Amino acid sequence: MTLAPDACYRALESRNPRFDGRFFVGVLSTGVYCRPICPARTPLRRNCRFFRSAPAAAESGFRPCRRCRPEAAPGSAAWSGTSAAVGRALRLIDRGALDRGSVEDLAATVGIGERQLRRLFLEHVGASPGCVARTRRVHFAKKLLDETSLPVTEVAHAAGFASIRRFNAAMQDAYHAAPRELRRRGRRPADADGGLTLRLAVRPPFAWRPIAAYLGPRAIPGVEEVAARGYRRAVAVGDQTGPVELGPGPDARHLELRIPAGLAPGLAELSSRARRLCDLDADPSAILAHLRRDPALRPHLPSRSGLRAPGAWSGHELAVRAILGQQVSVAGATTLAGRLVARFGRPLPEPDAGLLALFPEPATLADAPLESIGLPRQRAEAIRALAGALATGALDLDAPADPAAARERLVELPGVGPWTAEYVALRALGEPDAFPSSDLGLRKALASGSTPLATRELERAAEAWRPWRGYAAMALWTSHQS
Repeated sequence: MTLAPDACYRALESRNPRFDGRFFVGVLSTGVYCRPICPARTPLRRNCRFFRSAPAAAESGFRPCRRCRPEAAPGSAAWSGTSAAVGRALRLIDRGALDRGSVEDLAATVGIGERQLRRLFLEHVGASPGCVARTRRVHFAKKLLDETSLPVTEVAHAAGFASIRRFNAAMQDAYHAAPRELRRRGRRPADADGGLTLRLAVRPPFAWRPIAAYLGPRAIPGVEEVAARGYRRAVAVGDQTGPVELGPGPDARHLELRIPAGLAPGLAELSSRARRLCDLDADPSAILAHLRRDPALRPHLPSRSGLRAPGAWSGHELAVRAILGQQVSVAGATTLAGRLVARFGRPLPEPDAGLLALFPEPATLADAPLESIGLPRQRAEAIRALAGALATGALDLDAPADPAAARERLVELPGVGPWTAEYVALRALGEPDAFPSSDLGLRKALASGSTPLATRELERAAEAWRPWRGYAAMALWTSHQS
């Protein structure tokens, strides 16, 4: 993304929330970098330097502003549309790849050389991979200090720091203050029942109801449930299990993630999965502006609520459920998923209302007698083959180094066709251009009469929707909910 400094300064003067997270401004006179909605007095134009991302500002020597809290900005839209290698590396960094490995290891996973990866990061993000990872850790730690009652030591580990010494040094370097001093200055809300609540920034427009309406009928009985007030599911972090809850916050610009204190070590991972589930880092205004160019698609697009492509908490769960749903209705697939969990899932030590068990692990399903829950042999074999590939590491559906290769590997599995692979790519892999063109519902939605479009006709029509064909598919599937 190329920044136009004068346009950025006008956006800074307006403090329009639409620009939040799209760029950051470094202020030479104070040495801090801010969000464009910072409530502080607008600095003089000559003192401003504009950056595509928070890590780019940090790498140039600026420290985070304590008033506007750059760590609380929505996910950076500047990172969408980067090279495929950078996009994959960013997803891996978000999953903690550089908390436990080196940039050289990251480059090898992505499939390019270390020097090439560093060059691409400077070109597309404006900062090195190491700086992106450090900024991620520092920002998340500051967020935990401000918004939770976690002890400082647990904050350090939850944010991905290898030691308290490194944590203290990083926070001192970034904020010119020790972590305990930052907590004293923060406005930490009280936690109820010993649990933790984390606020997740949302890029508007956003509406919870369409997300809930889509996820609700597809919720796996015993593992997850969806109501108007939020989404709940059973999770495990190490040996600890418990319920997590995600739902609307007190304002339209945040969701709230609530977890038991025992799951605190997995906060970074849990918040990342929650953001992916609700597609919080999408830029709905830009996506809708592109898709509205097609008159045939325009009537199916939401007017004010924004457009999201709900993701998946677990790629494994979604892929299994997609296979369960072959040739059956959404309700039928949900029933089969409930039977699968009841028969093979790991019961929670302390069930919580409708949350009774964890979804069975790939290793469990790889050899399971799935026919016992009423599955046809072909579908049972497809799930076993999928689970075996996931259990051995031959396939990754949560943070694959190469999503395109993961999609190709899916199609190679017995019983997994192009429709299933595209659906998994859209919701689990976060591929915005994934498009199940053979879907009967999509072909009916755009037909002028009662006869569905042919698959090739739909593919030709969808060319105009690139690179957002997945969002177009979601709009067509859910237009009746608007």
